[in-house]
Amino acid sequence: MTQVTKTLYEADFVQWSDRTAQLLREHRFADLDLDHLIEEIEDLGNRHRDALESQLTRLLMHLLKYEFQPEHRSSSWLASIKESRKQIKRLCRRYPSLKPYLEQCWEGCYVDAIEDASDETGLPQDQFPAKCPYTVAEVLDEGW
Repeated sequence: MTQVTKTLYEADFVQWSDRTAQLLREHRFADLDLDHLIEEIEDLGNRHRDALESQLTRLLMHLLKYEFQPEHRSSSWLASIKESRKQIKRLCRRYPSLKPYLEQCWEGCYVDAIEDASDETGLPQDQFPAKCPYTVAEVLDEGW
C-alpha cells in the first residue's frame, strides 16, 4: 500500500498559516511554500469580490421584488436594500479597486438576481426584464 504524505498546507491550514507568517517575519523567504502562499493571497482578493457580488445580487433581487410585487412590499425588503447598499459602499470604500469591478460583475449579478427573485416570488423569470433596468448609480443612491 502506498502512503500519501500530506503537506502541512493540506494537513493543517491554520498551522501552515502560522508558520508562513513566522517565516515572513523572520525574512526566511527561501523556506516559504510559495505556490500555496500565492494561491491564498489571490484568494483574499477573490473573497472581497465574492462579497461584493453577493451584496449586489441581493440588492438587485430586492429591487426587482419591490418593483414587480408591489402588493408584497415590506419594511424587511427596504431594510435589506438599505443594508446591501451600505455593505457595497463599505467594500468599495475599503477596497477602491472593487468600484470598477461593480461594472464587470453587473450582468452576472443581475442574472442571479432574476433567478433568486423568481424563486422567492414565484414569478416566472421571463416576467423580469432580460437586461437590467437599473444603473449602478441608481441602485447605490439611497434616495432612489
